[in-house]
Amino acid sequence: MSQAIDEKTWAELEEIAARYPEKRSGLLPMLHLVQAAQGRVTPEGIEACADILGISAADVSGVATFYTMYKRRPVGDFHVGVCTNTLCAVMGGDAILERLQDHLGVGNDETAPSREGDVRTVSLEHVECNAACDYAPVMMVNWEFMDNMTPESAVQLVDDLRAGKEVSSTRGPRVCTWREAERVLAGFDDGLADEGPGAGPASLVGLEVARENGWSAPSPRASGDTGQVAASKEGAAEEADTARAESETKQEEGKA
Repeated sequence: MSQAIDEKTWAELEEIAARYPEKRSGLLPMLHLVQAAQGRVTPEGIEACADILGISAADVSGVATFYTMYKRRPVGDFHVGVCTNTLCAVMGGDAILERLQDHLGVGNDETAPSREGDVRTVSLEHVECNAACDYAPVMMVNWEFMDNMTPESAVQLVDDLRAGKEVSSTRGPRVCTWREAERVLAGFDDGLADEGPGAGPASLVGLEVARENGWSAPSPRASGDTGQVAASKEGAAEEADTARAESETKQEEGKA
Protein backbone atom coordinates (compact mmCIF):
# COMPACT_ATOMS: atom_id res chain seq x y z
CA MET A 1 0.00 0.00 0.00
CA SER A 2 1.41 3.39 -1.01
CA GLN A 3 1.96 6.24 1.42
CA ALA A 4 1.03 9.87 1.26
CA ILE A 5 3.55 12.26 -0.26
CA ASP A 6 5.76 13.61 2.54
CA GLU A 7 6.52 17.30 3.03
CA LYS A 8 10.07 17.10 1.64
CA THR A 9 8.94 15.41 -1.57
CA TRP A 10 6.03 17.83 -1.95
CA ALA A 11 8.41 20.78 -1.63
CA GLU A 12 10.75 19.26 -4.22
CA LEU A 13 7.85 18.66 -6.60
CA GLU A 14 6.99 22.35 -6.30
CA GLU A 15 10.66 23.19 -6.86
CA ILE A 16 10.66 21.22 -10.11
CA ALA A 17 7.46 22.87 -11.34
CA ALA A 18 8.95 26.32 -10.63
CA ARG A 19 11.85 25.64 -13.00
CA TYR A 20 9.62 26.06 -16.05
CA PRO A 21 7.84 29.11 -17.54
CA GLU A 22 4.86 26.78 -18.03
CA LYS A 23 4.93 24.72 -14.87
CA ARG A 24 3.15 21.73 -16.39
CA SER A 25 6.33 21.22 -18.46
CA GLY A 26 7.82 19.84 -15.24
CA LEU A 27 5.54 16.81 -15.19
CA LEU A 28 8.08 14.30 -16.52
CA PRO A 29 10.81 15.02 -13.93
CA MET A 30 8.11 15.29 -11.25
CA LEU A 31 6.99 11.74 -12.02
CA HIS A 32 10.60 10.57 -11.74
CA LEU A 33 10.77 12.20 -8.31
CA VAL A 34 7.58 10.39 -7.27
CA GLN A 35 9.27 7.14 -8.24
CA ALA A 36 12.40 8.09 -6.31
CA ALA A 37 10.33 8.74 -3.20
CA GLN A 38 7.76 5.95 -3.45
CA GLY A 39 9.30 3.32 -5.71
CA ARG A 40 6.67 3.72 -8.44
CA VAL A 41 4.05 6.14 -9.73
CA THR A 42 1.42 5.93 -7.01
CA PRO A 43 -2.14 7.31 -6.98
CA GLU A 44 -0.98 9.74 -4.29
CA GLY A 45 1.90 10.85 -6.49
CA ILE A 46 -0.43 11.39 -9.43
CA GLU A 47 -2.75 13.51 -7.28
CA ALA A 48 0.16 15.54 -5.92
CA CYS A 49 1.47 16.31 -9.40
CA ALA A 50 -2.02 17.25 -10.57
CA ASP A 51 -2.59 19.58 -7.61
CA ILE A 52 0.75 21.35 -7.99
CA LEU A 53 0.42 21.76 -11.77
CA GLY A 54 -3.26 22.67 -11.76
CA ILE A 55 -4.24 19.89 -14.15
CA SER A 56 -6.42 16.81 -13.78
CA ALA A 57 -5.27 13.49 -12.38
CA ALA A 58 -6.39 11.99 -15.69
CA ASP A 59 -3.87 14.20 -17.52
CA VAL A 60 -1.07 13.04 -15.23
CA SER A 61 -2.12 9.40 -15.46
CA GLY A 62 -2.19 9.62 -19.25
CA VAL A 63 1.47 10.64 -19.27
CA ALA A 64 2.46 8.10 -16.63
CA THR A 65 0.93 5.24 -18.61
CA PHE A 66 2.37 6.37 -21.96
CA TYR A 67 6.08 6.22 -21.14
CA THR A 68 7.59 2.87 -20.20
CA MET A 69 10.09 4.40 -17.75
CA TYR A 70 7.21 5.13 -15.39
CA LYS A 71 6.22 2.08 -13.38
CA ARG A 72 2.84 1.43 -11.80
CA ARG A 73 4.10 -1.41 -9.63
CA PRO A 74 7.28 -1.64 -7.53
CA VAL A 75 10.57 -2.54 -9.20
CA GLY A 76 13.78 -3.88 -7.71
CA ASP A 77 16.67 -1.99 -6.22
CA PHE A 78 18.26 -2.56 -9.62
CA HIS A 79 16.16 -2.51 -12.76
CA VAL A 80 17.84 -4.55 -15.50
CA GLY A 81 16.88 -3.93 -19.10
CA VAL A 82 17.90 -6.24 -21.94
CA CYS A 83 17.79 -4.96 -25.52
CA THR A 84 16.56 -7.47 -28.11
CA ASN A 85 16.15 -5.05 -30.98
CA THR A 86 17.65 -5.95 -34.35
CA LEU A 87 21.42 -5.83 -33.85
CA CYS A 88 21.37 -6.82 -30.19
CA ALA A 89 19.12 -9.75 -31.09
CA VAL A 90 21.50 -10.88 -33.84
CA MET A 91 24.42 -10.61 -31.41
CA GLY A 92 22.70 -12.61 -28.67
CA GLY A 93 20.22 -10.35 -26.90
CA ASP A 94 17.42 -12.91 -27.12
CA ALA A 95 19.63 -15.54 -25.53
CA ILE A 96 20.59 -13.16 -22.73
CA LEU A 97 16.97 -12.30 -21.95
CA GLU A 98 15.95 -15.97 -21.98
CA ARG A 99 18.83 -16.92 -19.67
CA LEU A 100 18.03 -14.14 -17.21
CA GLN A 101 14.32 -14.94 -17.16
CA ASP A 102 15.17 -18.54 -16.35
CA HIS A 103 17.87 -17.61 -13.81
CA LEU A 104 15.72 -15.04 -12.00
CA GLY A 105 12.45 -16.91 -12.38
CA VAL A 106 10.57 -13.88 -13.75
CA GLY A 107 8.86 -12.63 -16.87
CA ASN A 108 8.98 -9.19 -18.43
CA ASP A 109 8.81 -6.22 -16.04
CA GLU A 110 8.76 -8.41 -12.95
CA THR A 111 10.89 -8.44 -9.79
CA ALA A 112 12.80 -11.60 -8.92
CA PRO A 113 12.02 -13.29 -5.59
CA SER A 114 14.72 -12.77 -2.99
CA ARG A 115 16.99 -15.70 -2.23
CA GLU A 116 18.68 -16.44 1.05
CA GLY A 117 21.63 -14.10 1.37
CA ASP A 118 20.34 -11.50 -1.11
CA VAL A 119 20.67 -7.93 0.12
CA ARG A 120 19.24 -6.25 -2.98
CA THR A 121 16.37 -7.00 -5.33
CA VAL A 122 16.48 -7.11 -9.13
CA SER A 123 13.74 -6.61 -11.69
CA LEU A 124 13.95 -7.48 -15.37
CA GLU A 125 12.58 -5.77 -18.45
CA HIS A 126 12.74 -6.39 -22.16
CA VAL A 127 13.57 -2.96 -23.62
CA GLU A 128 13.65 -1.49 -27.08
CA CYS A 129 16.80 -0.07 -28.70
CA ASN A 130 19.25 1.43 -26.22
CA ALA A 131 20.97 3.43 -29.01
CA ALA A 132 24.25 1.64 -28.33
CA CYS A 133 24.40 -0.72 -31.30
CA ASP A 134 28.19 -0.48 -31.55
CA TYR A 135 28.36 -2.34 -28.24
CA ALA A 136 25.73 -5.00 -28.92
CA PRO A 137 24.41 -6.92 -27.15
CA VAL A 138 23.69 -4.25 -24.57
CA MET A 139 21.98 -4.28 -21.19
CA MET A 140 21.17 -1.42 -18.86
CA VAL A 141 21.07 -1.29 -15.07
CA ASN A 142 19.08 1.68 -13.81
CA TRP A 143 19.66 3.27 -17.26
CA GLU A 144 23.45 2.83 -17.16
CA PHE A 145 25.11 0.89 -20.01
CA MET A 146 26.50 -2.62 -19.74
CA ASP A 147 28.18 -3.36 -23.07
CA ASN A 148 29.13 -6.47 -25.04
CA MET A 149 27.25 -8.81 -22.75
CA THR A 150 26.90 -12.60 -22.90
CA PRO A 151 24.43 -14.88 -21.13
CA GLU A 152 27.19 -15.82 -18.68
CA SER A 153 28.29 -12.25 -17.92
CA ALA A 154 24.64 -11.21 -17.58
CA VAL A 155 24.01 -13.88 -14.93
CA GLN A 156 27.15 -12.84 -13.06
CA LEU A 157 26.04 -9.21 -13.21
CA VAL A 158 22.62 -9.79 -11.67
CA ASP A 159 24.11 -12.08 -9.01
CA ASP A 160 26.63 -9.36 -8.07
CA LEU A 161 23.82 -6.82 -7.87
CA ARG A 162 21.71 -9.06 -5.64
CA ALA A 163 24.70 -9.72 -3.39
CA GLY A 164 25.25 -5.99 -2.89
CA LYS A 165 28.60 -5.89 -4.67
CA GLU A 166 29.71 -2.61 -6.24
CA VAL A 167 29.11 -2.65 -9.98
CA SER A 168 30.29 -0.01 -12.45
CA SER A 169 28.80 0.84 -15.81
CA THR A 170 30.91 0.15 -18.89
CA ARG A 171 30.69 3.80 -19.93
CA GLY A 172 29.66 5.63 -16.82
CA PRO A 173 29.73 5.72 -13.03
CA ARG A 174 29.25 3.02 -10.45
CA VAL A 175 25.65 1.90 -10.46
CA CYS A 176 23.38 3.44 -7.84
CA THR A 177 19.97 2.10 -6.81
CA TRP A 178 16.93 2.60 -8.98
CA ARG A 179 15.42 5.16 -6.63
CA GLU A 180 18.68 7.11 -6.58
CA ALA A 181 18.77 7.05 -10.39
CA GLU A 182 15.17 8.28 -10.52
CA ARG A 183 16.13 11.23 -8.34
CA VAL A 184 18.86 12.15 -10.82
CA LEU A 185 16.33 11.99 -13.66
CA ALA A 186 14.19 14.38 -11.63
CA GLY A 187 17.05 16.87 -11.87
CA PHE A 188 18.87 16.46 -8.56
CA ASP A 189 22.64 16.03 -8.94
CA ASP A 190 24.24 12.98 -7.33
CA GLY A 191 27.79 14.11 -8.04
CA LEU A 192 28.57 11.15 -10.30
CA ALA A 193 28.26 12.84 -13.69
CA ASP A 194 32.02 12.90 -14.31
CA GLU A 195 32.76 9.46 -12.87
CA GLY A 196 33.85 6.79 -15.34
CA PRO A 197 34.51 7.02 -19.10
CA GLY A 198 32.04 8.96 -21.22
CA ALA A 199 32.67 7.10 -24.47
CA GLY A 200 34.30 3.88 -25.58
CA PRO A 201 36.60 3.07 -28.52
CA ALA A 202 33.79 1.93 -30.81
CA SER A 203 32.02 5.28 -30.49
CA LEU A 204 35.20 7.18 -31.33
CA VAL A 205 36.23 5.31 -34.50
CA GLY A 206 34.53 7.82 -36.81
CA LEU A 207 36.21 10.73 -35.03
CA GLU A 208 39.64 9.11 -35.38
CA VAL A 209 39.07 8.45 -39.09
CA ALA A 210 38.04 12.10 -39.58
CA ARG A 211 41.16 13.33 -37.81
CA GLU A 212 43.42 11.06 -39.87
CA ASN A 213 41.89 12.42 -43.07
CA GLY A 214 41.63 16.05 -42.01
CA TRP A 215 37.83 16.01 -42.26
CA SER A 216 35.68 18.49 -40.38
CA ALA A 217 32.04 19.45 -40.22
CA PRO A 218 30.94 22.37 -42.45
CA SER A 219 30.69 25.74 -40.76
CA PRO A 220 27.20 27.07 -39.96
CA ARG A 221 27.52 29.66 -42.71
CA ALA A 222 28.47 27.01 -45.26
CA SER A 223 25.23 25.20 -44.50
CA GLY A 224 23.18 28.39 -44.85
CA ASP A 225 22.86 29.08 -41.12
CA THR A 226 23.76 32.61 -40.03
CA GLY A 227 24.78 31.27 -36.63
CA GLN A 228 22.40 33.66 -34.93
CA VAL A 229 19.72 32.56 -32.50
CA ALA A 230 16.26 34.08 -32.83
CA ALA A 231 15.46 36.34 -29.92
CA SER A 232 11.84 35.23 -29.69
CA LYS A 233 9.26 32.75 -30.91
CA GLU A 234 8.13 35.32 -33.45
CA GLY A 235 11.68 35.78 -34.69
CA ALA A 236 12.14 32.03 -35.03
CA ALA A 237 8.90 31.76 -37.01
CA GLU A 238 9.96 34.61 -39.30
CA GLU A 239 13.34 32.97 -39.94
CA ALA A 240 11.64 29.65 -40.70
CA ASP A 241 9.23 31.36 -43.13
CA THR A 242 12.12 33.15 -44.83
CA ALA A 243 14.16 29.97 -45.18
CA ARG A 244 11.17 28.10 -46.58
CA ALA A 245 10.45 30.88 -49.07
CA GLU A 246 14.07 30.93 -50.25
CA SER A 247 14.03 27.14 -50.66
CA GLU A 248 10.79 27.22 -52.66
CA THR A 249 12.15 30.02 -54.88
CA LYS A 250 15.28 27.98 -55.66
CA GLN A 251 13.14 24.96 -56.51
CA GLU A 252 10.99 26.98 -58.87
CA GLU A 253 14.06 28.49 -60.51
CA GLY A 254 15.42 25.02 -61.06
CA LYS A 255 12.25 23.96 -62.85
CA ALA A 256 12.31 26.99 -65.15
